[in-house]
Amino acid sequence: MFSAIFGNRPIGVLLLTLLCMGQAQAQSVVVKDAWIRGMVPGQTATGAFMELTAKAKARLIGVSTPLTKTAEVHNMTVENGVMKMFPVDGIDVPAGKTVRLASGGYHLMLMNLHKPLNPGDKVPLQLTFELADKKRETVELSVEVRDIKGQPATHQHQH
Repeated sequence: MFSAIFGNRPIGVLLLTLLCMGQAQAQSVVVKDAWIRGMVPGQTATGAFMELTAKAKARLIGVSTPLTKTAEVHNMTVENGVMKMFPVDGIDVPAGKTVRLASGGYHLMLMNLHKPLNPGDKVPLQLTFELADKKRETVELSVEVRDIKGQPATHQHQH
């Protein structure tokens, strides 16, 4: 049956080709240096940080992970010396410009986690973008958890 549909091509090559086609289509927004802050026992929320660069105007409108039902796009400001963190409906990513999601500004929040995330863990994240043509695109990531200070799990302090 497969040979009638695909000819003599190996199925693995076809699947790899289809997978690569899907990834090529999902390249409207490039995500770099993504990481999640590690947690201490008893903590139920943490932040995710990264750099986003869009080929054409895009807007980050959502985040999800199978580890929790509560994942949000957030911002943080300081007003009168008081830190305020709050959800936002999205983050604009202008064409050709890099938007940094970092501590102290825009970031992603993973809340109501049932167990701490430890340095070296990999967390699946799905980012949803609305593109200039109003189509939506999902970028699938596997994001490393770093220590609380943001250092990779392999970082070793030297004296």
